Amino acid sequence: MMKSDKLELTQEWDKTFPKSEKVDHCKVTFINHFGITLAADMYVPKKAEGKLAAIAVCGPFGACKEQSSGLYAQEMAERGLLTLAFDPSFTGESGGFPRAMHSPDINVEDFQAAVDFLSCCDLVDPERIGIIGICGWGGMALQTACLDTRIKATVTSTMYDMSRVAGNGYFDAADSKEDRTAARKSINAQRTEDYKNGNYAKAGGVVDPLPEDAPFFVKDYYDYYKTKRGYHPRSLNSNDGWASTAGTSLMNMRLFTYAGEIDSAVLMIHGDKAHSCYLSKDTFKLLKGENKELMLIPGAVHTDLYDKKDIIPFEKIQRFFETYLK
Repeated sequence: MMKSDKLELTQEWDKTFPKSEKVDHCKVTFINHFGITLAADMYVPKKAEGKLAAIAVCGPFGACKEQSSGLYAQEMAERGLLTLAFDPSFTGESGGFPRAMHSPDINVEDFQAAVDFLSCCDLVDPERIGIIGICGWGGMALQTACLDTRIKATVTSTMYDMSRVAGNGYFDAADSKEDRTAARKSINAQRTEDYKNGNYAKAGGVVDPLPEDAPFFVKDYYDYYKTKRGYHPRSLNSNDGWASTAGTSLMNMRLFTYAGEIDSAVLMIHGDKAHSCYLSKDTFKLLKGENKELMLIPGAVHTDLYDKKDIIPFEKIQRFFETYLK
């Protein structure tokens, strides 16, 4: 029998976006294979009939389900899909200790556990399940699609390959043995300090106050995570960030080893002015088959695809899922 932790879930509407009257919303929990209980918001189209196609949504990396993933989930539920926006292990309202940790293995399992839940939900057709991953969770979604054959369609939005950034730095600017050795020394020294101190130091979320000479992509993140537009008290990026030593697994491995073996449909969406666009362009080259598509949004920057409903191509996403989850 699977053991479930009792989570204290907020029942008030505390999202960064307005509540829709077109869908029913409730909190649910499910368990992953590491024994961690995950918290999620489930959105169901009102007056829905029969078994529904369903999608699990997560991201961005360091965000919570009350931010971008919830907006995507609610919007897609308005368009007829049952949707599940969840908090990853160790973050938000989900369980797991210590807090503010991540691992590609555990995070892929989080997505698979969401598929477990949807596959066994009485409202869902288990043959019509897809996933959406935003930002760093776009990479985790694609990695999950490499493994989980129950997933019939995957959408990545403004995707980050977190393993490439962890190993090479932003824009591959630290892609050398010397840079990686320096990073390893720093993170391992911090592990020693954490053990001595009996706690895990935080890396800090999005920088605040914002330096005048900050790069544009830092200003882009600030504009979302540190303002009324996207701030949330349970978001790591909005507050004190991940544990400083959380990135060791990503530094020591690479995602997408088997990306070329994904048979199911994939739609990758990115703004062509986003600092991160190179990550989607390069990753898309690994995919094979006529059911794969890269869609670039002219003029859009990275966080435009977090919450700007006039820029996010929801109609395109809807048609994609209607095609591949029919």
